[in-house]
Amino acid sequence: MEATQLIMLYDYYGDLLTERQKECFELRYNQDLSLGEIGQELGISRQGVYDNLSRTEMQLLNMERKTGCVRRDLACRKAIESVYE
Repeated sequence: MEATQLIMLYDYYGDLLTERQKECFELRYNQDLSLGEIGQELGISRQGVYDNLSRTEMQLLNMERKTGCVRRDLACRKAIESVYE
């Protein structure tokens, strides 16, 4: 999945994540740090960062599958744009 899609999901569902998940996600996608750099920053292994981000991404995708908030919001935005064309 593209980073922009994950960031949008994070904007909607980020408050439902743990503090550690938020830290890892923000360091990776907002500050563009490598897995190794994030590991050093948080005092965990590179593999620990990878596992955390993988679980976080799956959790965000599952939340979207269950609620569809992002999909509905994007559909509404497209409808509004078509009205103003």
